[in-house]
Amino acid sequence: MKRLIATIAVFTIALGAAFAQDLAAVTEVYNAGAAAVSTDKASALKSFEEALKQAEALGEEGQEIVTNCKNIIPNIRMSLAKDLVKESKFDEAIAALQEVEKVAEVYEALDVLDEAKTLIPQIKMSKANGLYKAKDYVAAADAFKEILDADPTNGNAAFYMGAALLGAGKNDEAKAAFEVAAANGQEANANKQIGNIYLKEAAAALKEKKYAAAVTAAAKVNDYTENAQAWQIAGQASQASGKNSDAIKYFEKYLEAAPTASNAGAIAYTVGALYQGAKNNAKAKEFYTKAASDPKYGAEAKKMLDALK
Repeated sequence: MKRLIATIAVFTIALGAAFAQDLAAVTEVYNAGAAAVSTDKASALKSFEEALKQAEALGEEGQEIVTNCKNIIPNIRMSLAKDLVKESKFDEAIAALQEVEKVAEVYEALDVLDEAKTLIPQIKMSKANGLYKAKDYVAAADAFKEILDADPTNGNAAFYMGAALLGAGKNDEAKAAFEVAAANGQEANANKQIGNIYLKEAAAALKEKKYAAAVTAAAKVNDYTENAQAWQIAGQASQASGKNSDAIKYFEKYLEAAPTASNAGAIAYTVGALYQGAKNNAKAKEFYTKAASDPKYGAEAKKMLDALK
């Protein structure tokens, strides 16, 4: 019996020596990581991850190293991800931050987890902005859409998605994106952009003699933003298509919106002539009078006024 006890005692001593030896080896790996942090973060990360694995195998003996590694690893991963951002390696940075999220959640590094969640959309926005500035509009639109898919209330992303789609010539999709932007804090800027799209469409339709389309688009402009030119286009398209009463209506709106415009006299003369053609001499006189001081049409307006006395 005494011999058995002695054998067990010898085994216990040997086991304790082995644990001490293992702990020393793990500590050496840990210290190698600590030494490399300032010069080679990637190498330091590998050392800390290996030290964590080995320390966990030691159980209670390695608990202090386990705790230290779990505190350090998420922060090193975060630092490496930020380095990728500095190098404009946005896709790699996003992937790295997604790994940071996973590790930080497992290790309960809540500050790091919150920072990663905040940084990912910011980096995605930097990537999208870079593509937009490079005039890679299709790729930029896709990048902004990815941000918007993750956060449908991101009005800023929706606005720039609209701008990118507009740059890519996708007007209808751009309008839809600007509508989302308008509903999420970008109403003034987004509505102005939508109005500008309709204005360009109205001008193009007028040039192509698609008069009904020109009027429709021009009328849409002022649903989103005040623009006198839209009323002028609507008036010109209506007059060209023989809808004189509509032309009068739109030209009057133009003059109300832009009474001091350089062509106000010309438009007033046109309205006077349209009223005269409709046998409304009182209104014709009113608008000929407005045109009387125009350097180009004034003399003719005065002649018409004399003729209507």
